[in-house]
Amino acid sequence: MMSTDKIDYEELVDGALRTVVREALKQVAKRDSAPQAHLYISFNTFADGVELSQLLREQFPGEMTIVLQNQFWNLQIAEDHFCVTLNFNKIPSDLIIPFSALTGFVDKHT
Repeated sequence: MMSTDKIDYEELVDGALRTVVREALKQVAKRDSAPQAHLYISFNTFADGVELSQLLREQFPGEMTIVLQNQFWNLQIAEDHFCVTLNFNKIPSDLIIPFSALTGFVDKHT
């Protein structure tokens, strides 16, 4: 008897893409300086686990895109999220972004 359950290919692809982003960020984090990094990362600002200032959440309701190029600090990658410090209007802000919150990823060097 055949099962009626279907394979959720969309979830499999999403999981694979999150793995690609995680591994790319690990490579960037290993470098003393990342001159070749030029990453655009979009994410849902209200997704579970996203941590950013209330000001940024108000400024970017729904979705935000960050750029990791020249000026980012403290990039740390965990299995399910990454942390990074970026400047917004010359004010350092710590962001914690779960990979499940990602909505887009582009490496301008590819």
